[in-house]
Amino acid sequence: MRDRLAGLRKRARGLLPKWAAAEISVLIALVGVATGLLVFAYIADEVVEGETHALDEAILLAFRSPGDPADPLGPAWLEIAVRDLTALGSTTVLTLVTLITVGFFIVDRKRATAAFVLLAVVGGALMNYLLKIGFDRPRPDLVAHLVDVHTLSFPSGHAMGSAVTYLTLGVLIVRSEQERRIKAYVLGVAVGLTLLIGISRLYLGVHWPTDVAAGWCAGGAWALLCWLIALVLQREGRIEPGDAPPDARVDARRP
Repeated sequence: MRDRLAGLRKRARGLLPKWAAAEISVLIALVGVATGLLVFAYIADEVVEGETHALDEAILLAFRSPGDPADPLGPAWLEIAVRDLTALGSTTVLTLVTLITVGFFIVDRKRATAAFVLLAVVGGALMNYLLKIGFDRPRPDLVAHLVDVHTLSFPSGHAMGSAVTYLTLGVLIVRSEQERRIKAYVLGVAVGLTLLIGISRLYLGVHWPTDVAAGWCAGGAWALLCWLIALVLQREGRIEPGDAPPDARVDARRP
């Protein structure tokens, strides 16, 4: 009996750090969602009142040669590279990345996770569309546009779409890894792509800086919210666990 109680105490001590780490992660994510939404609300309020116009103009002009708003800073090859980079946040590329990821989860027999990824990305895109219609902000006409654009400006679809897609996929991939270095690398790539794509919209002159900042905030908050929902669904057994060891996954697939 004593040996059994000692074994139970040992198991409890082993589970406590994991439980505490999970709770801390959830708390940090909740704070992140709240912060993102609050910052977005603040930016949106300032934009509606016209308080950000001077700052938007100053930042946008900083990417152009002094006295010539049609000439972007840097050599010609930089403009070409930025155009290529901004395409990573386009609807076509984000849709392709999402479908490839969904296909991977289906092949890996994680159909519930595949459906969750698809709903998360589509939901984020729909939210961006509704926000654009709601704010109805025109594109900047201060500098020449280096790429063709035909949609509304606030929030930036490229900034928000890349945050929704790359960050959501990043946190879901992290669920399946144990190594901290791999987790840090995946999240670093997701965050780096999101930031670079947003900055590229400023360099190309097709968005006000507040459009991009609002897109980052809304997209980041959405990605964190999706991650929290994924954790809840995983605990309830509605989507497949992402951090199960290989042997456990094989056993789970057996009828």
